[in-house]
Amino acid sequence: MQRYKNRNGESGVVAYDIAERSITVEFRDGDRYLYTDQSAGAENITEMQRLATLGSGLSTYISQVVRERYARKLG
Repeated sequence: MQRYKNRNGESGVVAYDIAERSITVEFRDGDRYLYTDQSAGAENITEMQRLATLGSGLSTYISQVVRERYARKLG
């Protein structure tokens, strides 16, 4: 997992892992979620990957757009 840069300092996201058609996101509470093209839509995955790499806006995007459209909760 890559450490999330958290440029705004207030994100609930702490780490992420980008794969070809998915992203795994780890939150402050230790829970990890896998989001895929199938669960959240390809356009949303692309945007989440962009925001993760940027280090800003990922948590907000998930809470406002993607919400609970994850493929699996990993822990």
